[in-house]
Amino acid sequence: MDLPVMPPVRPMLAKAVKGVPDPAKHTVAEVTGLSFEPKWDGFRCLVFKDGDEVELTSRNTKPLTRYFPELVAAARDQLPERCVLDGEIFVAIGPRLQFEVLQERIHPAESRITMLSEKTPASFVAFDLLALGDTSYVDRPFVERRAVLESALGGLGGPCYLTRTTEDPALAEEWFTQFEGAGLDGVIAKPLGAPYVENGRTMMKIKHERTADVVVAGYREHKTSTPEAPLLGSLLLGLYADGELQHVGVSASFTAARRAELIEELRPLVCDIADHPWGAWQEWAIANPDRAPGTQSRWSAGKDLSFTPLRPERVLEVKYDAMEGRRFRHTAHFKRWRPDREPASCGYDQLEQPVSYDLASVLSGGE
Repeated sequence: MDLPVMPPVRPMLAKAVKGVPDPAKHTVAEVTGLSFEPKWDGFRCLVFKDGDEVELTSRNTKPLTRYFPELVAAARDQLPERCVLDGEIFVAIGPRLQFEVLQERIHPAESRITMLSEKTPASFVAFDLLALGDTSYVDRPFVERRAVLESALGGLGGPCYLTRTTEDPALAEEWFTQFEGAGLDGVIAKPLGAPYVENGRTMMKIKHERTADVVVAGYREHKTSTPEAPLLGSLLLGLYADGELQHVGVSASFTAARRAELIEELRPLVCDIADHPWGAWQEWAIANPDRAPGTQSRWSAGKDLSFTPLRPERVLEVKYDAMEGRRFRHTAHFKRWRPDREPASCGYDQLEQPVSYDLASVLSGGE
C-alpha cells in the first residue's frame, strides 16, 4: 500500500457544545460558516484503499479489517481506486441503527465473524476525505474536501454511503430532533474553512442530554481504593420494571474527595447480597444479556466486576444522553440526590422516547 496519507492516523475529534452553534460566529481561513451532518452511532473507522488492498482502522488506530470482511469487499467494489476516508461503521436492522449488534462483531473466532457478516452485515458511511489518488487533502479546508468527496462518492447506495450535510442551522435543528428516532446520536458541526487536524478537536458535537431519577443499588470501589482509605469508583443504578429493579447503568467521574465522601455516606445502606434484588445474579453464568453487576462479559474477561450491594432506598438524579436497549448508552452524570422521591416510583416510564424516524430517510436524503 502506497498512499499520500498512510496509517496509523488518529481521526479528527469533536468537542461538546450546547445547542446548534451559529455559523456566522465561526470564521476559519477566510471562510465563514459551518457544515452540519448527522452524528452516527457506530465504530469510527478510517478506510485506506490502494487498489485491491483495503485496511480499516479504529479511532485508536487498531485494525478492524478482519472483523468486517463484507466492508472490505464493498470498499473494493464501490470506493475510488486509491483513497483515504474518515467515516463510521454501523449496523442497521429495520429502520434503526443497532449498536449492541455491532459490538458483537468484535470477536476472536473467524467462523463467528463470517456468520455475523452474513446475518447482520455492516455498512460504512463516509463523512470526510484525507486523500484521493495521489493527492492529500488533510491541509485543505473542509469546504473543498466535501466538494471532492461528493464528486468521488456521489450516488452510493450501500453498503457504502456518503453522509448528508447542510449549512442551514434550522435544518440541523430538525435533524437533531428527528434522526434520533433512527438511532443516530446527535449532530456534528464542522468549520467550513478548517483543515483536517489529526487527533484535534476541530469539530463540534451536539448530543442529546436528558435527566432521570434512578435508584442507587450498589457501588464498585475505585482501582486505587485500599482498606485504609476506601474510595468509591462508580455507583450502580437501577430502574423498576414490572416490580423488579433492573440494572440501567453506572455513574462515575468523581473527584478523589467526593469518592471518599460517597463511600462513607452510603456505608449505612450496605446489605448482604442474599437480601438484595440482584442477589440471584450471582448464580448466573458469563455474558448475560443485561450485563448485570457481578457477572462477566466478553468485554471484561478477567476484570473484577464484583460490587457492594446497597439497600435500594436512595434516589439520584442523573444526566444521560441516550438509551441502548434498557440501559444508559454511556456513563450517567451525577446531578443531585432526590430525597423527595420514593425508589419504587423510579421506572422506565419517565424516560423520554425519541420520535420514530426511518434510517432509510437519513441515508437517502429524505427522498
